[in-house]
Amino acid sequence: MVNIGYARVSTIEQDTILQIKALKEFGCDIIYEDKISGTKIDRPELSKALSYLREGDTLIVWKLDRLGRSIKHLIEIVNNLENRKISFKSLTENIDTTTSSGKFIFHLFGALAQFEKDLIQERTKAGLKAARDQGRIGGRPVVMTDKKLKKAKEHLKNGLNVREAAARIKVSATTLYKALNIKKSYM
Repeated sequence: MVNIGYARVSTIEQDTILQIKALKEFGCDIIYEDKISGTKIDRPELSKALSYLREGDTLIVWKLDRLGRSIKHLIEIVNNLENRKISFKSLTENIDTTTSSGKFIFHLFGALAQFEKDLIQERTKAGLKAARDQGRIGGRPVVMTDKKLKKAKEHLKNGLNVREAAARIKVSATTLYKALNIKKSYM
């Protein structure tokens, strides 16, 4: 069983001295260190640390936000570790998945993250419904009117190509193509 530490700061100008010191004091045998924004998907040293870990090992971070880009990402990483029978510890938040209470707290975070996601979806749906009820419809404004389509068809009959006809009625060629295809199916 090996204690693997992971430290991260967001920029090259910052240093990981405090994190490294805490990880060494805790007894980490190996410490991986990234100097990259936590929002980046590709964090090379984190990838190395995750690849190095074996069953029975423990991944240790100074603070939760050093590991995950978001709560959802953090939960994915820890669940992956758990599936591989690898423990996780966060020194600052005192989370330790080798204990029942540590697992409970961590899974509580997961439940809260899912709850937040569900709330956002509900609010979005309610907001869209309220807008529709007030007569507002989302999306881009309609640029192709029946009048413009009729004029475009005249231009096409007079020998213009679709791109030229679209330019004359001030719409994109793609918009005109779509309108012509839709109207063809009804003719």
